Amino acid sequence: MNWSLRAARRSSLLQVVKSAVATAAAWLIAGWLVEGPPPVFAAIAALLTVQPSISQSFGRGVERTVGVIAGVIVASAIGLLLGSGFWAVALAVTCALLVAWALRATPGTANQMAISAMLVLALGTATPGYAVDRILETAIGAVIGLIVNVAIVPPLALGPAREQVAILTGDTADALDRLGSALVQPQTAASLDDLLAQARALRGSVTAAEVAITQADESLALNPRRRRSSEEVEALSTDVRRLFAITTQLTGMTRAFVDDYDDTIAGDRYATAIAEQLHRAAHDLRLAVSTGDLDLSAEEPALTRPLEVITAPPTHWMLIGSLLVDLRRIHDGLAAHPEA
Repeated sequence: MNWSLRAARRSSLLQVVKSAVATAAAWLIAGWLVEGPPPVFAAIAALLTVQPSISQSFGRGVERTVGVIAGVIVASAIGLLLGSGFWAVALAVTCALLVAWALRATPGTANQMAISAMLVLALGTATPGYAVDRILETAIGAVIGLIVNVAIVPPLALGPAREQVAILTGDTADALDRLGSALVQPQTAASLDDLLAQARALRGSVTAAEVAITQADESLALNPRRRRSSEEVEALSTDVRRLFAITTQLTGMTRAFVDDYDDTIAGDRYATAIAEQLHRAAHDLRLAVSTGDLDLSAEEPALTRPLEVITAPPTHWMLIGSLLVDLRRIHDGLAAHPEA
């Protein structure tokens, strides 16, 4: 069992401030506009609507409002028939969940329907006027939450995307260096297995970067800051595609080295030359991290041109040939302009 009370990443302090402002504003405005009990529904709706992106805020606001509408309708119907006792509350919650199941509602909407049905019967009288007021109150809270999220520094998920792309770039550079060092040093069966496992683990870094890019792109939807940030997100996405191609070639090179390894490879002059090229490629990737851009045209890269072998190697020719093909593809991936 793997669980924790602590999140992997702390939410921003700005997000906390916006949630507090939205909740307080919804309470005051809904309390002023809608007479009756304290505007609990408005405050909850505003709190839940403030999300890490504008599109998520809009979706959560709609989800919340639809859930409340369905929940209060169910609660009102049952309350008029059975009152507001324990069995009425239990039946309302059950019916709300069944309606959500029948409509294939999202988990958030289903939970909101059940909670709203329970709160309507527990906190107020199940009259048509009460139900309408709670729906109006929820809509006000959701709108206020969305407005606050847009008005106070609309959130963009660019920071995590930059971080994950930098991590992927660094991990790829480390893997290139590891393979380069392995080519010129004697290896054991355990070290070969570890080398291949670490190369395959690059796929996890690629996936993390792709997820971060997707979240960054989603944060641009409905965001007034989209125009200034869309080009950066596209550039980061291009970098991830290029790095994915490089990691694919690198994993293939590692697989070939592990499969065809013997103790004489470390002394092969062609293997030594390939190792040098791999270290140069790693240098180029670290240069990209320091500059924040995989476009290395501003500084001459170390891997200026692919290694060429004019005659077939006398030994290990299958392995050397395979490594050379993948090395050329890595060179092409580093040399390509992001817009190419």
